[in-house]
Amino acid sequence: MHNWINIGSKHCLLIKLTKMAFESQSLKKRSSTGVFGDVLYGSMMFPKELEIDKETNFELGFQVPDLGCMVKDFLKTREVREFVSGALAGAMTKAILAPLETIRTRMVVGVGSKHIAGSFIEVIEQQGWQGLWAGNAINMLRIIPTQAIELGTFECVKRAMTSAQEKWNQTECPRVQIGPVGLNFSLSWISPVAVAGAAAGIVSTLVCHPLEVLKDRLTISREVYPSLSIAISKIYKDGGIGAFYAGISPTLIGMLPYSTCYYFMYEKLKKSYCQSKNKKSLSRPEMLLVGALAGFTASTISFPLEVARKRLMVGALEGKCPPHMAAALSEVIKEKGLMGLYRGWGASCLKVMPSSGITWMFYEAWKDILLVGKGHL
Repeated sequence: MHNWINIGSKHCLLIKLTKMAFESQSLKKRSSTGVFGDVLYGSMMFPKELEIDKETNFELGFQVPDLGCMVKDFLKTREVREFVSGALAGAMTKAILAPLETIRTRMVVGVGSKHIAGSFIEVIEQQGWQGLWAGNAINMLRIIPTQAIELGTFECVKRAMTSAQEKWNQTECPRVQIGPVGLNFSLSWISPVAVAGAAAGIVSTLVCHPLEVLKDRLTISREVYPSLSIAISKIYKDGGIGAFYAGISPTLIGMLPYSTCYYFMYEKLKKSYCQSKNKKSLSRPEMLLVGALAGFTASTISFPLEVARKRLMVGALEGKCPPHMAAALSEVIKEKGLMGLYRGWGASCLKVMPSSGITWMFYEAWKDILLVGKGHL
Protein backbone atom coordinates (compact mmCIF):
# COMPACT_ATOMS: atom_id res chain seq x y z
CA MET A 1 0.00 0.00 0.00
CA HIS A 2 2.77 2.38 0.83
CA ASN A 3 4.59 1.64 -2.40
CA TRP A 4 1.39 2.21 -4.44
CA ILE A 5 0.82 5.57 -2.77
CA ASN A 6 4.45 6.53 -3.46
CA ILE A 7 4.16 5.62 -7.11
CA GLY A 8 0.85 7.41 -7.34
CA SER A 9 2.36 10.55 -5.82
CA LYS A 10 5.17 10.55 -8.34
CA HIS A 11 2.67 10.00 -11.11
CA CYS A 12 0.52 12.92 -9.94
CA LEU A 13 3.58 15.15 -9.69
CA LEU A 14 4.60 14.22 -13.23
CA ILE A 15 1.13 15.06 -14.56
CA LYS A 16 1.16 18.41 -12.74
CA LEU A 17 4.57 19.38 -14.14
CA THR A 18 3.51 18.45 -17.66
CA LYS A 19 0.37 20.52 -17.30
CA MET A 20 2.42 23.51 -16.13
CA ALA A 21 4.71 23.14 -19.12
CA PHE A 22 1.80 23.17 -21.57
CA GLU A 23 0.29 26.23 -19.87
CA SER A 24 3.63 28.03 -20.14
CA GLN A 25 3.88 27.09 -23.82
CA SER A 26 0.35 28.32 -24.48
CA LEU A 27 1.23 31.69 -22.96
CA LYS A 28 4.32 32.00 -25.17
CA LYS A 29 2.30 31.13 -28.25
CA ARG A 30 -0.27 33.86 -27.50
CA SER A 31 2.43 36.46 -27.00
CA SER A 32 4.28 35.51 -30.19
CA THR A 33 1.37 35.41 -32.61
CA GLY A 34 1.83 38.12 -35.28
CA VAL A 35 2.25 38.50 -39.02
CA PHE A 36 3.45 34.91 -39.30
CA GLY A 37 0.16 33.47 -37.95
CA ASP A 38 0.00 30.65 -35.45
CA VAL A 39 3.65 29.78 -35.38
CA LEU A 40 4.83 27.99 -32.27
CA TYR A 41 7.79 29.74 -30.65
CA GLY A 42 9.82 28.81 -27.61
CA SER A 43 10.77 25.48 -26.12
CA MET A 44 8.76 23.01 -24.06
CA MET A 45 9.93 22.15 -20.55
CA PHE A 46 9.61 18.58 -19.36
CA PRO A 47 10.56 16.92 -16.12
CA LYS A 48 13.82 15.17 -16.03
CA GLU A 49 12.09 11.78 -16.34
CA LEU A 50 10.75 12.69 -19.83
CA GLU A 51 13.79 14.55 -21.21
CA ILE A 52 15.31 13.08 -24.38
CA ASP A 53 19.02 13.31 -24.60
CA LYS A 54 20.00 14.93 -27.90
CA GLU A 55 23.41 16.11 -28.92
CA THR A 56 23.30 19.37 -30.76
CA ASN A 57 26.35 20.82 -32.58
CA PHE A 58 26.53 24.45 -33.68
CA GLU A 59 29.10 25.52 -36.24
CA LEU A 60 29.84 29.15 -37.04
CA GLY A 61 31.89 29.57 -40.19
CA PHE A 62 32.98 32.53 -42.35
CA GLN A 63 34.14 31.92 -45.90
CA VAL A 64 36.50 34.46 -47.46
CA PRO A 65 35.57 35.21 -51.12
CA ASP A 66 37.98 33.71 -53.62
CA LEU A 67 39.19 36.83 -55.41
CA GLY A 68 41.19 34.79 -57.87
CA CYS A 69 38.09 32.94 -59.07
CA MET A 70 36.13 36.19 -59.22
CA VAL A 71 38.79 37.81 -61.42
CA LYS A 72 38.96 34.75 -63.67
CA ASP A 73 35.19 34.69 -64.06
CA PHE A 74 35.21 38.42 -64.87
CA LEU A 75 37.91 37.99 -67.52
CA LYS A 76 35.89 35.20 -69.12
CA THR A 77 32.89 37.44 -69.78
CA ARG A 78 32.00 38.30 -73.35
CA GLU A 79 32.30 42.06 -72.81
CA VAL A 80 35.85 41.85 -71.43
CA ARG A 81 36.98 39.66 -74.32
CA GLU A 82 35.50 42.12 -76.82
CA PHE A 83 37.36 44.98 -75.13
CA VAL A 84 40.61 42.98 -75.22
CA SER A 85 40.06 42.11 -78.90
CA GLY A 86 39.62 45.79 -79.72
CA ALA A 87 42.73 46.80 -77.77
CA LEU A 88 44.92 44.20 -79.48
CA ALA A 89 43.57 45.05 -82.93
CA GLY A 90 44.19 48.77 -82.41
CA ALA A 91 47.73 48.29 -81.09
CA MET A 92 48.75 46.03 -83.96
CA THR A 93 47.27 48.36 -86.56
CA LYS A 94 48.91 51.50 -85.22
CA ALA A 95 52.31 49.85 -84.95
CA ILE A 96 52.16 49.10 -88.67
CA LEU A 97 50.69 52.40 -89.87
CA ALA A 98 52.37 54.97 -87.59
CA PRO A 99 54.36 56.64 -90.45
CA LEU A 100 51.18 57.26 -92.45
CA GLU A 101 49.52 58.78 -89.37
CA THR A 102 52.44 61.20 -88.99
CA ILE A 103 52.26 62.30 -92.65
CA ARG A 104 48.49 62.64 -92.53
CA THR A 105 48.55 64.86 -89.43
CA ARG A 106 51.20 67.15 -90.96
CA MET A 107 49.27 67.57 -94.22
CA VAL A 108 45.90 68.14 -92.54
CA VAL A 109 47.35 70.87 -90.35
CA GLY A 110 49.34 72.38 -93.21
CA VAL A 111 52.88 71.81 -91.95
CA GLY A 112 55.58 71.31 -94.60
CA SER A 113 55.07 69.91 -98.09
CA LYS A 114 51.67 69.60 -99.72
CA HIS A 115 52.53 66.22 -101.23
CA ILE A 116 52.77 62.84 -99.56
CA ALA A 117 56.21 61.97 -100.96
CA GLY A 118 57.52 65.44 -100.09
CA SER A 119 56.30 65.11 -96.50
CA PHE A 120 58.06 61.74 -96.15
CA ILE A 121 61.34 63.24 -97.39
CA GLU A 122 61.04 66.30 -95.15
CA VAL A 123 60.46 64.24 -92.01
CA ILE A 124 63.38 61.92 -92.79
CA GLU A 125 65.74 64.84 -93.53
CA GLN A 126 64.78 66.78 -90.40
CA GLN A 127 64.31 64.00 -87.84
CA GLY A 128 65.62 60.82 -89.44
CA TRP A 129 63.65 57.61 -89.88
CA GLN A 130 62.52 57.70 -86.25
CA GLY A 131 60.69 60.94 -87.06
CA LEU A 132 58.08 58.90 -88.92
CA TRP A 133 57.19 57.35 -85.58
CA ALA A 134 57.14 60.71 -83.74
CA GLY A 135 54.52 60.55 -81.02
CA ASN A 136 54.08 56.83 -81.57
CA ALA A 137 54.56 56.01 -77.88
CA ILE A 138 51.65 58.22 -76.87
CA ASN A 139 49.81 57.03 -79.98
CA MET A 140 50.06 53.44 -78.77
CA LEU A 141 48.97 54.46 -75.28
CA ARG A 142 46.07 56.32 -76.86
CA ILE A 143 44.92 53.71 -79.32
CA ILE A 144 44.81 50.75 -76.92
CA PRO A 145 42.14 52.22 -74.59
CA THR A 146 40.45 54.08 -77.48
CA GLN A 147 39.91 51.00 -79.64
CA ALA A 148 39.03 48.84 -76.63
CA ILE A 149 36.38 51.31 -75.46
CA GLU A 150 35.12 52.09 -78.97
CA LEU A 151 34.70 48.52 -80.24
CA GLY A 152 33.54 47.21 -76.85
CA THR A 153 30.93 49.97 -76.56
CA PHE A 154 29.79 49.33 -80.13
CA GLU A 155 29.17 45.64 -79.45
CA CYS A 156 27.40 46.25 -76.11
CA VAL A 157 25.11 49.01 -77.39
CA LYS A 158 24.30 47.10 -80.58
CA ARG A 159 23.21 44.05 -78.56
CA ALA A 160 21.19 46.20 -76.15
CA MET A 161 19.43 48.07 -78.97
CA THR A 162 18.69 44.87 -80.90
CA SER A 163 17.27 43.23 -77.78
CA ALA A 164 15.14 46.32 -77.02
CA GLN A 165 13.76 46.31 -80.56
CA GLU A 166 12.86 42.64 -80.38
CA LYS A 167 11.08 43.03 -77.02
CA TRP A 168 9.26 46.15 -78.23
CA ASN A 169 8.09 44.39 -81.40
CA GLN A 170 6.77 41.43 -79.39
CA THR A 171 4.56 43.70 -77.29
CA GLU A 172 2.13 46.37 -78.38
CA CYS A 173 3.89 49.67 -79.08
CA PRO A 174 2.85 52.65 -76.95
CA ARG A 175 0.22 54.75 -78.71
CA VAL A 176 -0.80 58.36 -78.17
CA GLN A 177 -4.18 59.52 -79.45
CA ILE A 178 -4.57 63.24 -80.08
CA GLY A 179 -8.09 63.73 -81.42
CA PRO A 180 -8.34 61.92 -84.74
CA VAL A 181 -4.56 61.53 -84.96
CA GLY A 182 -2.91 58.44 -83.48
CA LEU A 183 0.84 58.18 -82.97
CA ASN A 184 2.65 54.87 -82.54
CA PHE A 185 6.05 54.92 -80.88
CA SER A 186 8.16 52.23 -82.48
CA LEU A 187 11.90 51.49 -82.50
CA SER A 188 11.78 49.60 -85.79
CA TRP A 189 12.99 52.61 -87.80
CA ILE A 190 16.10 53.05 -85.65
CA SER A 191 19.25 51.23 -86.76
CA PRO A 192 20.95 49.55 -83.77
CA VAL A 193 24.25 49.65 -85.68
CA ALA A 194 24.03 53.41 -86.30
CA VAL A 195 23.14 54.14 -82.66
CA ALA A 196 25.92 51.84 -81.46
CA GLY A 197 28.43 53.51 -83.80
CA ALA A 198 27.52 56.97 -82.55
CA ALA A 199 27.73 55.85 -78.91
CA ALA A 200 31.10 54.19 -79.52
CA GLY A 201 32.59 57.36 -81.00
CA ILE A 202 31.26 59.66 -78.27
CA VAL A 203 32.30 57.46 -75.33
CA SER A 204 35.80 56.79 -76.65
CA THR A 205 36.32 60.48 -77.43
CA LEU A 206 35.26 61.65 -73.98
CA VAL A 207 37.58 59.18 -72.27
CA CYS A 208 40.65 59.40 -74.52
CA HIS A 209 40.67 62.99 -75.85
CA PRO A 210 43.61 64.13 -73.64
CA LEU A 211 45.79 61.47 -75.25
CA GLU A 212 44.81 62.77 -78.70
CA VAL A 213 45.90 66.28 -77.68
CA LEU A 214 49.26 64.97 -76.46
CA LYS A 215 49.81 62.97 -79.63
CA ASP A 216 49.14 65.99 -81.88
CA ARG A 217 51.47 68.24 -79.88
CA LEU A 218 54.28 65.69 -80.02
CA THR A 219 53.78 65.21 -83.76
CA ILE A 220 53.46 68.84 -84.86
CA SER A 221 55.84 70.68 -82.47
CA ARG A 222 58.65 68.30 -81.70
CA GLU A 223 60.95 71.21 -80.77
CA VAL A 224 58.52 72.64 -78.20
CA TYR A 225 57.46 69.23 -76.86
CA PRO A 226 60.49 66.93 -77.14
CA SER A 227 59.14 64.26 -74.78
CA LEU A 228 55.90 63.03 -73.28
CA SER A 229 56.68 64.19 -69.73
CA ILE A 230 57.61 67.69 -70.92
CA ALA A 231 54.46 67.86 -73.06
CA ILE A 232 52.23 66.92 -70.10
CA SER A 233 53.96 69.42 -67.81
CA LYS A 234 53.89 72.28 -70.32
CA ILE A 235 50.27 71.77 -71.39
CA TYR A 236 49.13 71.63 -67.77
CA LYS A 237 51.17 74.71 -66.87
CA ASP A 238 49.76 76.71 -69.79
CA GLY A 239 46.09 75.83 -69.41
CA GLY A 240 45.48 73.41 -66.55
CA ILE A 241 43.28 70.34 -66.91
CA GLY A 242 41.08 72.14 -69.43
CA ALA A 243 43.98 72.35 -71.88
CA PHE A 244 43.92 68.57 -72.27
CA TYR A 245 40.34 68.91 -73.53
CA ALA A 246 41.10 71.64 -76.04
CA GLY A 247 38.85 71.22 -79.04
CA ILE A 248 36.59 68.62 -77.39
CA SER A 249 33.40 70.18 -78.85
CA PRO A 250 34.53 70.11 -82.50
CA THR A 251 35.99 66.67 -81.91
CA LEU A 252 32.63 65.34 -80.78
CA ILE A 253 30.87 67.10 -83.66
CA GLY A 254 33.33 65.58 -86.14
CA MET A 255 33.35 62.16 -84.51
CA LEU A 256 29.57 61.72 -84.50
CA PRO A 257 29.03 61.52 -88.30
CA TYR A 258 32.29 59.65 -88.87
CA SER A 259 31.70 56.98 -86.26
CA THR A 260 28.04 56.52 -87.17
CA CYS A 261 28.80 56.18 -90.88
CA TYR A 262 31.88 54.03 -90.31
CA TYR A 263 30.19 51.28 -88.29
CA PHE A 264 26.95 51.44 -90.28
CA MET A 265 28.78 51.07 -93.60
CA TYR A 266 30.90 48.17 -92.35
CA GLU A 267 27.91 46.18 -91.08
CA LYS A 268 25.85 47.03 -94.17
CA LEU A 269 28.60 46.11 -96.63
CA LYS A 270 29.40 42.91 -94.75
CA LYS A 271 25.77 41.82 -94.63
CA SER A 272 25.12 42.67 -98.29
CA TYR A 273 28.26 40.90 -99.46
CA CYS A 274 27.51 37.77 -97.46
CA GLN A 275 23.95 37.67 -98.81
CA SER A 276 25.09 38.11 -102.40
CA LYS A 277 27.68 35.34 -102.06
CA ASN A 278 25.42 33.17 -99.88
CA LYS A 279 28.04 33.08 -97.12
CA LYS A 280 27.79 33.18 -93.34
CA SER A 281 30.98 35.17 -92.73
CA LEU A 282 33.78 36.99 -94.50
CA SER A 283 37.26 35.69 -95.12
CA ARG A 284 40.24 37.70 -93.84
CA PRO A 285 40.98 39.40 -97.22
CA GLU A 286 37.28 40.24 -97.57
CA MET A 287 37.25 41.79 -94.09
CA LEU A 288 40.25 43.87 -95.11
CA LEU A 289 38.46 45.13 -98.23
CA VAL A 290 35.09 45.80 -96.56
CA GLY A 291 36.75 47.60 -93.64
CA ALA A 292 38.78 49.76 -96.04
CA LEU A 293 35.66 50.75 -98.01
CA ALA A 294 33.82 51.63 -94.79
CA GLY A 295 36.71 53.82 -93.66
CA PHE A 296 36.94 55.50 -97.08
CA THR A 297 33.23 56.37 -97.10
CA ALA A 298 33.16 57.67 -93.53
CA SER A 299 36.34 59.71 -94.00
CA THR A 300 35.11 61.32 -97.22
CA ILE A 301 31.82 62.39 -95.66
CA SER A 302 33.28 63.83 -92.45
CA PHE A 303 36.67 65.09 -93.68
CA PRO A 304 35.83 68.86 -93.69
CA LEU A 305 34.91 68.57 -90.02
CA GLU A 306 38.22 66.79 -89.42
CA VAL A 307 40.11 69.68 -91.04
CA ALA A 308 38.30 72.20 -88.83
CA ARG A 309 38.90 70.06 -85.75
CA LYS A 310 42.64 69.80 -86.37
CA ARG A 311 42.90 73.54 -86.99
CA LEU A 312 41.17 74.28 -83.70
CA MET A 313 43.32 71.84 -81.76
CA VAL A 314 46.70 73.08 -83.00
CA GLY A 315 45.71 76.69 -83.73
CA ALA A 316 47.02 77.75 -80.34
CA LEU A 317 50.52 76.73 -81.42
CA GLU A 318 50.45 79.32 -84.22
CA GLY A 319 48.82 81.99 -82.07
CA LYS A 320 45.60 82.11 -84.10
CA CYS A 321 42.91 79.80 -82.83
CA PRO A 322 39.40 80.23 -84.33
CA PRO A 323 36.68 80.63 -81.69
CA HIS A 324 34.54 77.73 -82.94
CA MET A 325 34.15 75.16 -85.70
CA ALA A 326 32.09 77.34 -88.03
CA ALA A 327 34.78 80.03 -87.82
CA ALA A 328 37.47 77.45 -88.56
CA LEU A 329 35.59 76.20 -91.63
CA SER A 330 35.04 79.79 -92.81
CA GLU A 331 38.72 80.57 -92.30
CA VAL A 332 39.82 77.57 -94.36
CA ILE A 333 37.45 78.45 -97.22
CA LYS A 334 38.59 82.08 -97.18
CA GLU A 335 42.27 81.18 -97.30
CA LYS A 336 42.25 78.17 -99.63
CA GLY A 337 38.79 77.93 -101.17
CA LEU A 338 36.43 74.97 -101.00
CA MET A 339 39.21 72.61 -101.98
CA GLY A 340 40.95 73.63 -98.77
CA LEU A 341 38.35 71.62 -96.85
CA TYR A 342 39.77 68.50 -98.49
CA ARG A 343 43.43 69.36 -98.20
CA GLY A 344 45.16 66.22 -96.98
CA TRP A 345 42.20 64.04 -98.01
CA GLY A 346 44.43 61.79 -100.12
CA ALA A 347 46.84 61.28 -97.24
CA SER A 348 43.90 60.71 -94.90
CA CYS A 349 42.43 58.02 -97.16
CA LEU A 350 45.89 56.52 -97.53
CA LYS A 351 45.96 56.14 -93.75
CA VAL A 352 42.26 55.52 -92.98
CA MET A 353 41.60 52.83 -95.58
CA PRO A 354 44.38 50.41 -94.59
CA SER A 355 43.87 51.29 -90.93
CA SER A 356 40.16 50.47 -91.07
CA GLY A 357 40.70 47.30 -93.05
CA ILE A 358 43.53 46.02 -90.87
CA THR A 359 41.69 46.93 -87.67
CA TRP A 360 38.57 44.99 -88.64
CA MET A 361 40.63 42.06 -89.86
CA PHE A 362 42.58 41.85 -86.59
CA TYR A 363 39.48 42.50 -84.49
CA GLU A 364 37.46 39.72 -86.10
CA ALA A 365 40.48 37.41 -85.83
CA TRP A 366 40.92 38.10 -82.11
CA LYS A 367 37.18 37.66 -81.56
CA ASP A 368 37.41 34.24 -83.21
CA ILE A 369 40.23 33.33 -80.83
CA LEU A 370 38.81 34.78 -77.61
CA LEU A 371 35.05 34.43 -78.17
CA VAL A 372 34.19 31.74 -80.69
CA GLY A 373 36.58 29.23 -79.17
CA LYS A 374 35.08 29.91 -75.72
CA GLY A 375 31.47 29.48 -76.83
CA HIS A 376 30.46 33.15 -76.56
CA LEU A 377 29.34 33.37 -80.19
